[in-house]
Amino acid sequence: MPKLAKIIIYPIKSLDGVAVNQAIILPGGALQHDRELAIADEKGKIVNAKRTAKIHLVRSRFDLQNRTVSLQVMGTKKQLFQLDEEQKGIEGWLSDFFGFKVKLQENLFTGFPDDLNAPGPTVVSTATLTEVASWFPDISVEQIRDRFRANLEIDDVPPFWEDQLFAEKGDIFPFHIGDVLFEGTYPCQRCPVPTRDAFTGETYPNFQKIFVEKRQQTLPKWANLSQFNHFYRLTGNTQIPASQAGKILKVGDVVHRI
Repeated sequence: MPKLAKIIIYPIKSLDGVAVNQAIILPGGALQHDRELAIADEKGKIVNAKRTAKIHLVRSRFDLQNRTVSLQVMGTKKQLFQLDEEQKGIEGWLSDFFGFKVKLQENLFTGFPDDLNAPGPTVVSTATLTEVASWFPDISVEQIRDRFRANLEIDDVPPFWEDQLFAEKGDIFPFHIGDVLFEGTYPCQRCPVPTRDAFTGETYPNFQKIFVEKRQQTLPKWANLSQFNHFYRLTGNTQIPASQAGKILKVGDVVHRI
């Protein structure tokens, strides 16, 4: 039976994730603390891995209970900051790293999702990550996980099981994880980020070309072709109705397709 195996949130958009055992659903349909902060330049433009591969060099370790983050670039000393009270310190550290002034933006309602039309958590199966890793002999499953950065990972299902969680283009597909109602929308269109090593920023030769060929070859029979105008898509995008606010997702919750 499909069950929720991992919940991974990213407190600062584009920095490292942290695995949690449970997550509260916010009124805006996001997971609490997921991408609640984003790095922006002085003009308000988001600084993320799409914009600069340099961000991959930043290691961030979060303690959500104590609301702290440690920041480090390889070969330098870790610096510890309080997420709520020392945002100016975080901004200064990041500004020094990037070489231009940045500020942290905060959104506690929806966070800063990549897709404003489907701002809910992204979903993938563990078997999918394992299958994709097999296409690249020198990339591990954990590295693939870090490259695609899904929020929710489903176990005890075959590869690409999550391709069942969307319907015809333009429609929604309702499903439950535990008692939380989700609406599947479409498979996530990927950007250049997965082509790069999540820790060095180095681009894997022909990553996208290999991925697209293999994705098309292995597309399961249950995938709705109307959602695939191209095959550089992986993980399912979702939205969560406002009626679900306050509910709690937990690792081990069973996934039910309605």
